[in-house]
Amino acid sequence: MSPRPHSIRNRLTSWFAAQAFFCLSLACLTVYMVTAWSFEQKQNDELGHKAQLVQHLLEESAQDGDPSLLRHKLEDFFSLEDGVSLTILRQPDDGVFFRSTRPTGGHWIQRDFESTGGRADGGTPLSIRIGIDVARDRQLLHRLAWTLFAACVLGTALVSLTGAQLVRRGLRPLKALAERTAALTPDHINHPIDPAAFAQELHPWITQFNALLLRVQKAYVQLESFNADVAHELRTPLANLIGSTEVALSRPRPNDELQAVLASNLEEVGRLSGIVTDMLFLSQAERGAPLRAKAGTSLAAQARDVIDFHEAVLEEAGLSVTVTGDATAEVDASLVRRALSNLLGNAIRFAAPASRICIEIGVRPGEATLAVVNRGDPIAAETLPRLFERFYRADPARDRSARHHGLGLSIVEAIARMHGGRVFASSAQGETRIGFAVPLAR
Repeated sequence: MSPRPHSIRNRLTSWFAAQAFFCLSLACLTVYMVTAWSFEQKQNDELGHKAQLVQHLLEESAQDGDPSLLRHKLEDFFSLEDGVSLTILRQPDDGVFFRSTRPTGGHWIQRDFESTGGRADGGTPLSIRIGIDVARDRQLLHRLAWTLFAACVLGTALVSLTGAQLVRRGLRPLKALAERTAALTPDHINHPIDPAAFAQELHPWITQFNALLLRVQKAYVQLESFNADVAHELRTPLANLIGSTEVALSRPRPNDELQAVLASNLEEVGRLSGIVTDMLFLSQAERGAPLRAKAGTSLAAQARDVIDFHEAVLEEAGLSVTVTGDATAEVDASLVRRALSNLLGNAIRFAAPASRICIEIGVRPGEATLAVVNRGDPIAAETLPRLFERFYRADPARDRSARHHGLGLSIVEAIARMHGGRVFASSAQGETRIGFAVPLAR
């Protein structure tokens, strides 16, 4: 089962909500902690203030020397303070010298202070223990915590709702772009999308998409041209087969005439078979057919094998071939020989009579080059880039097409591409140089 595709809108909305909840939680926690710290400081200040007041009364009592008057003052003062309790202890036995009446309930905190001036009966040193009721402060903190929590939840919900609307509005250009691309058809593929009509963030994507459209358009044009060329190449031999067969069957004929018709038909069938075989090879090359590469292959040795194969044709045409240079590469030897054979066959057809053809093997940084050079009629500069197209012939009259159907150089280009190499062609001053390059052996 394929995984369920995620939604950009839902994901962005979720991130908005999570970020809002985190930020609001952090802010609310900070407010709560600062408030709690402020309450704690206030309580400590209040305890200290009460301690100073008691200390002052103890110092006055020490001067008067009347403990009963001290107790009376303390009772009068703390009877008016509902949220404050006082306990004065004798040292070191912690006997109670004075204790105020503390209301029941509440939440009390207390703190001990050492007395520096007051003395109990008999001059015993005293310590002060003061408590205050912080129940109201705790109640306020409790309410504040719930208020902040509610604000955090409501704020997160509000940000999620508004974020969803903003995300939906922000993704409208993508929807418009999808509608624009959906409107493209093969008949209108040459109308690129204008980036100016969309958000700036989409411009790189639109630029790449327009470049893809140009490549698709080029491939579409090449496919149409390829189909037309295939139809043209197959139509002639099929028409010849049909015509000769109909003529042969139009009336009874002797065996020698029928054998001649069959021989002619076999030649046309062989041509058809060659076209289909070459087309299948090109198709396999485009799909990434595996190579049987062998390291340490001598390119000069492969060139000499190809020359031996074409020896009869060379002798018939009165041509000679030489090989210059050598290089070692990691290549599929059979494919390299096929590419060289196509290049040499092409050079034999167009070389000047009684001239010399040269197979040049050179080494450049990271690659080895194989070029077949022949003397003959030059090729126009505007024609050179198209030499490796399928079924393309530089000769408009398409002469000699009965034996050669225009796929030889396309196969050379495919073999070079299969090895990770390239092809090249040049023609100047009556000399044509066509070849390919492959990576050197590692």
